[in-house]
Parts: sequence; structure tokens; C-alpha cells
Amino acid sequence: MKNWIAGLLILCLVFAANVCFAQERSPTKNVLFISIDDLNDWEGALGHKQAITPNMDKLFETGVLFTNAHASQAVCTASRNSILSGVHPSSSGWYGSIADMRKSYDQVMGDHRMLPQYLKENGYKTLAAGKVFHHGVSDYRDKTDLFWDVTAPGYKVTEELKERGDGYKGMHFYPFPKDGSQIVNHYGDGYRSGHSLCYGALDRDDMPGGKMFDEEIADWAVNQLEQDHEKPFFMAVGFVRPHVPYTAPKEYFDLYDLDQIEIPHVPDDEMSDIPNLGKAMAFGTIKTGDHFAVVNLSDSYWKEMVYGYLACVSFVDAQVGKVIEALESSKYADNTIVVLWSDHGQHLGEKKSWRKQDLWEEATRVPLFFRVPGMDISSNRNAQAVSLLDLYPSVVDLCDLAEIPRLEGESLVPLIADSEVARSKPVLSTWRYKNHAVRSNDWRYIRYRDGTEELYHHPSDPGEHINLALKPEYAKVIVELKQWLPENDALPAGQSEWEPDDLDQMVDDWAANGSLPEWLR
Repeated sequence: MKNWIAGLLILCLVFAANVCFAQERSPTKNVLFISIDDLNDWEGALGHKQAITPNMDKLFETGVLFTNAHASQAVCTASRNSILSGVHPSSSGWYGSIADMRKSYDQVMGDHRMLPQYLKENGYKTLAAGKVFHHGVSDYRDKTDLFWDVTAPGYKVTEELKERGDGYKGMHFYPFPKDGSQIVNHYGDGYRSGHSLCYGALDRDDMPGGKMFDEEIADWAVNQLEQDHEKPFFMAVGFVRPHVPYTAPKEYFDLYDLDQIEIPHVPDDEMSDIPNLGKAMAFGTIKTGDHFAVVNLSDSYWKEMVYGYLACVSFVDAQVGKVIEALESSKYADNTIVVLWSDHGQHLGEKKSWRKQDLWEEATRVPLFFRVPGMDISSNRNAQAVSLLDLYPSVVDLCDLAEIPRLEGESLVPLIADSEVARSKPVLSTWRYKNHAVRSNDWRYIRYRDGTEELYHHPSDPGEHINLALKPEYAKVIVELKQWLPENDALPAGQSEWEPDDLDQMVDDWAANGSLPEWLR
């Protein structure tokens, strides 16, 4: 009898403990999770003297801006899936192919959860608009309902407007310029592989329903913030500009004087100390190379592209402002965590590159911001090197939910509260299989899959113009940073053994034919 009573008492205690645990883990704070596509460090708050971003600048004064944050891989698909899974591409094998990600999803994820699914299963109402994953609110149609309770409609583009894009995939990136791509108009149809490197101011009748997709996204988010939500929400708001093409409503171009636009400083010999795999990354998609096409289109086209990018940055800044103003006017203002991030950066000619798919600073560096109601902070700025992989564990920590062992990033909550707290390790960024960059507070170390290297000292060389890797006096620095490279890189999803890719083929062709372009030498 005594044993039975003792057993019953133990069961009661366990039940009571579980109830208490569940109550402790019940969500109490909302999360507004704002993402901006291809936004590099060109914001006023990060020191860019040309960028007009009053709304983000104002927001960044109300929380903590991480000024040295970096992507796990500088391309939309891999970066966003890495952020939302909390797993690095070098562990998952998710380097780029969305088709292979879908095929390998169950194998890679197992019983692990994407961030919105984890929050939904832990009491959150999950809502999404725009580009949160690569293909919008989800990259996995059969799992969308597992992720989100509510999703916004996509962007409906007319057939006439589609024609301007010459088949460019992703309707959410439209409209293209009124007269089409300047690259194709100047060079001809053989250059369609790079036709997205274009820009243009748009009138309202150039947009479906008179609005850009980002404006529709902002309107949807504002509407949701005016609604009554029966439980705490996780609202993901994904803006698509300043992703190419660099088109935006005319009033945002009018903020800038084209004649006063400054292009990035790029030394003539910028590529002379860069290994060939790095040069292959910079080459881009146009058959003559992206940089060659841009600088030879006209004497002013480089400046015009910067002009277009800045206009798009100011445009998306205004959309962020609409959403933040709606939040601050709502009943959720005092109980909503605000997180703002970009999936990766974007080159505007630095390192003679016009994309993001590489391992240099402009490709990986992004704004990362947190505002946490009720949290005391020591500073509005934190200059430590942090990773976008840290987003998932940070949100989980801020929401007082249970830790997840599979996550490869670190919670930034201690660093949000105290800028003197150190992250435990440098940031690892990857571009495709076995090409890596390690970014510490002061250094960037790059190692390509063929063993070639780059090393940059940011306090003395923030533009990464001087490769120190071959100088013997920096050997110890390389040894220190090299220890953070992956011990075992996952093969690309869908492959059972490594197969050389187009980067290797380009480098081999240059070697065999002596055809390395002069502008890359």
C-alpha cells in the first residue's frame, strides 16, 4: 500500500512539474521578423555616406545593431534555408539547388524543425509575407502548412510586364525597367544570362495595381498588426528589394543626384593577388564577365548601377518604416521583439564582382538588428563578428523556449545585453563545396577547395585590397583561423561523390588556353 501511495505521489509531482514547465515555456512575446533581400552594409547607420535610410537609422537607435554580421553562404536559397533550419550548408549539403534540397529534406532535417514550425508547435501563431524562404513564404509546398498559420498572397504580374524580364525567374522581383535590360539592349540577346544587371525608375502604371510587391507586403503587415491575435505571433515580413533588377518608384530615384553618385574604390591591380577560384567567382554569369560588361557599356553605367541600388535601398527603407510605425501604433508595441536581417550582401563592383556568390566582405556582411522590450542594453552597437546562423537560437532564447541541440549557431542574447560579452568562435561562410571564409573581429581568411588562400586585416584594410596570405609573418594568424574550417564538408545534396563544377571548369579552361581575362589579371 505504501509503495502504491509513494508511486502515485511521484506521478503527481512529475505531472505538476510538467505543468509548471509548460507554463514557463508558454509564449508571452511577439516576434516581428523582418528580412531584406540582398541588403549589404549600405545603410546610413553602418556608415555609408550616400545611403538615405532614415527609417532603419531611427530603428537601429532603439535596440542593438550588429555591425559585423555575416551570412553562412552568400546566395538566397542556401542562406535562407541555413537561417531557418539553423544548420550550416557545410553540414547539410544545401549549397544551392532547391530541387535537391526538397529531395533531401527529410534526410537532412530528420525530426528537426524549421524555425517557424518550431514556434508554431510551441504556441505561436505564425504569419508570413513576401520572401522569407527563397521562393516566398516556403520552399517546400508540402510543408507550408506546417510552417505557417497565415500567409499573404504572392505578386501578380501581367504578361506585358513579364515580357520585360525576358524569362527571369521569380515574379516577386519584377517589374524590370520600362525599356528592358540595358545589358541586353546594348550587347544583344547573347547577353541574356546577365540581363538582371539593370536599373530604372518606375511610374505607378509600370507596376501591377500601381504598387511594387514590397509595398503590398508592407500593407499586409500593417493590416495584420491592426488585427486582434488570440495568441502571441511570429510574423515574418520578407522584402525583396534591393535585389536585382534595380527598379523602384521614381520618387526614390529622385532622392539622389546621379552626378554626385560615387562608385566604390577598386584599385587597377585589385585581382592580381587573388587565386583563380576567386577570380572565377568574380567573373559572374555574362559571357564576357559581369564587370567587363558593366564598365564597357558606357562611361557612366557603373555609376548608374550604384544609383539604382541606392534608390532600391531607400525604397525598402520606406517600407520598413511603414511596418515599424504600424507596430509602434498598435497594442503590440510594448511586447514585440523586432528582428531585422538581410540574407547576404551584394557587390557593386568591389573586387570587380557584381553578384554576391563569393567569399569577400561585400558578399557576406549584412545588417543584423534586435530590439527586445524590457531588456537593458549596454550599447546600441556591437562590432563583434556574428553569424546569421545565430538568428534561430537567439529567437528561441528570447522567446524563453527550450534549447534545440541541432542548432549550430549561438544565442546572441548575452551579446545583445552586453556588448563586451564575446561570441565563442569566428564566423564560417561558405560558397559551394569546400570553399570557405573565416571572419573574426579583425581578420578574414579564405581557403578555396584547391588549397589557395587569402587573408585580410580589416582594421588596416577594410576594403580587402591586400592579400596577406603569402607573407610568412602572417602564418600564425592563418593557423589560428584555419582551425575553424569544417573537419568534414557535406557533399552537395544529391551527390554521392564530388563532381567538379563550373568554377573548376572555368579555372581549367583558363589554364589550358591561357585565356584568363585581362581585367582579372
